[in-house]
Amino acid sequence: MVWKGILESNIRDLGELERQGLLSPDERERLAGVTGHHPMSVTPYYLSLIDWSDPGDPIRKMAIPCEGELSTIGSYDTSGERENTKLPGLQHKYSSTALVLVTNRCAVYCRHCFRKRLVGLPSEEILKRIEDAANYIARHGEISNVLLSGGDPFVLSNNAISLLLDKLSPIEHLDFIRFGTRTPIVLPRRILDDDLLSLLSEHSRPERRLFVVTQFNHPREITEDSIRAVDALLRAGVIVNNQSVLLKGVNDSPDVLADLQSGLVGIGVNPYYVFQCRPVKRVKNSFQVPLARGYRVVEDAKARLDGHSKRFKFVMSHRTGKIEVVGVMDGWMYFRYHEAKDPASMGKFFRRRLVPGAGWLEDLLERPPEKSPGDAVGAVVPHS
Repeated sequence: MVWKGILESNIRDLGELERQGLLSPDERERLAGVTGHHPMSVTPYYLSLIDWSDPGDPIRKMAIPCEGELSTIGSYDTSGERENTKLPGLQHKYSSTALVLVTNRCAVYCRHCFRKRLVGLPSEEILKRIEDAANYIARHGEISNVLLSGGDPFVLSNNAISLLLDKLSPIEHLDFIRFGTRTPIVLPRRILDDDLLSLLSEHSRPERRLFVVTQFNHPREITEDSIRAVDALLRAGVIVNNQSVLLKGVNDSPDVLADLQSGLVGIGVNPYYVFQCRPVKRVKNSFQVPLARGYRVVEDAKARLDGHSKRFKFVMSHRTGKIEVVGVMDGWMYFRYHEAKDPASMGKFFRRRLVPGAGWLEDLLERPPEKSPGDAVGAVVPHS
C-alpha cells in the first residue's frame, strides 16, 4: 500500500534533518536530550509544509522537537486517565463513553501530545485484545458511544480496523463509534486508500454513523491533499468533526483561529472543541496559553465568525470532567461542566478567582485572597 511506504520513510532522526540543512549541528546536539525521552517521527508530506526560513513556523513547532520540551513542569497524566482505566487499553470516565487506546503509534509524533507518556514508547496502557474491550462495553448498557484512539487508530492495518468494527458494531446499545485521528492532516494518503474507505462506508450506515474526530490546528494544514482526504471520508458517509488545541505560537491569535474554523466549515468539517492545552510534562512550557488570554483569543475569534463556524466550545479536559470556559468578569473566571466524571456535577456552573498566568483549574483560587483579618470574603461557588 502506498501509505505504508510513505510511513516507512518518516524522518525519525535529528541527524537526517541536519544532513538536509534543516538543523544546525548545535541544534541537533541540544535537541538530542528531547528525543531521548520522546521520539520524533514526521511524514515527508507534513515536513514539506514547514517554512524553514521562519523560526516561528507553526507546523515546525508542532512536529519538530524544541528545547522547551526539556522542561518537566507538569504531569504526564493531567486528566486522570490511569484512575479511569478498567482494563488495559479501555477507559470509562464518563458514563456514556468508552475510550479505547488501540495503538501507541502515530503517523507524526506531535510535540504537544497530551499522551507523551505512551505515544511511540513501550506501554502497558494499550489494548491487548479487542474481545475484552467489546465484552466490557456489551456488559455496560449505559455506554452509548466508543472513541477509538491511542496513538492513532488509522496507522493500524485495514484488517485490524475491520476487526475493531466487527467486534463493536453488533453491540446494540452503541449509537455511534468515533475514530480520533490526525491522519487526514499529516498523512492524507492513508485516507485515500480504497479498501479503508470501503470498510468505513460499510460500517457508516444511515441508522448509525461512524465519526472521524480530526485535529486541524492551523489554517496551513488545510491543503489540497487534506481537503481530498476529508472529502473522501464525507463521500464514504463518515461525519467529520474537529477538535483543535489552543497552542502558543501556533493558533493563539484571533485571526489565525478564525481563519482555521471558517476554513474547516468550508471543506465540510464541523468545528467542535478548542481545548485548553493540558499542563503535560515537556508540553506545558512550550505550548500552554494562560486561561484568561485563551478565553479572550477564542471570543475575539468567534466575533469574526458566522453561526456555523462559531459553534465550538472552549474547554479543558480536567480529571473531574470536560469543563467549558464560560466567561471572565470582575476578576472571576466562570466555568460549566460539559461532561463530568460525577454525574451529579453535569451542567453545574462554578467560578474561580483569576490568577495572572494561570493555565489550569488548580492554578486559580476558590476565593479572593484575604486583605486583612476584618475584611469580608467573597462568596464561593463550588465546582462539585
